[in-house]
Amino acid sequence: MLRYTRHMSNRTHRIKCIVAALAVTVGFSLPAHADSAKLDELFDKLKQADEGTYQQIESQIETEWGKSGSASMDLLLKRGNDALAAGTPEVALEHFSALVDHAPDFAEGYNGRATAYYLTNQIGPALADIRKTLALNPRHFGAMRGLAIILEEIGRENDALEVYHQVLDLDPMSTDVKDAVDRLELKLGGVAL
Repeated sequence: MLRYTRHMSNRTHRIKCIVAALAVTVGFSLPAHADSAKLDELFDKLKQADEGTYQQIESQIETEWGKSGSASMDLLLKRGNDALAAGTPEVALEHFSALVDHAPDFAEGYNGRATAYYLTNQIGPALADIRKTLALNPRHFGAMRGLAIILEEIGRENDALEVYHQVLDLDPMSTDVKDAVDRLELKLGGVAL
C-alpha cells in the first residue's frame, strides 16, 4: 500500500507540473493588448505636445504597442527589429512571419513585416500587412506613414496627402509628416481635399 501511495503521489505531482507548464504556455501564447487607458492618455499628450516633446511621446506609444504579453513573442519582435536595423530585411521577414503566425492579433508583427516587405520591394504584401495593422490598431501612425509613402511612390499623391493629414490628426507635431504635407500640397498646386 505504501508503494502505491508513493506512486500516486509522484504521478499527481507530475500531472500538476504538466498542468502548470501548460497554463504558462497557453498564457504566454495568448495575445495581450497594450493598456488602452495609458494609450488614450499618451495620445492626448501627443496632441498637446510641442516640437521638443512629441518624439518622446511617440516613443512611449510605440513601447506600449510593442507589449505582446509573451516573452517569446517579444523576442521575435526584437529579432525582427534588430534584423531591420542591421539592414537584413529578408531575415526580418522570417522573424515577423513567425510572430504573425503565433500571435495573429498582435499588430506589431504585421507592421514589422510590412516594413520588411517594403524593403524587399514586395509592395503588395506590404500593403496587405499595413491593412491588417490598421485593422488591429487604427491609430497606428507608423503604419499610416508607411501607407502614405507607398501611395506617393505609386503615383496616388492625393490619397497619400489624405493619409498624411490623418497622421497629423493623431500626431500634429510630426515634422516629417508636416514636411511631406507641405511638399505634396506644393506639388499638387494647393489642391484641397
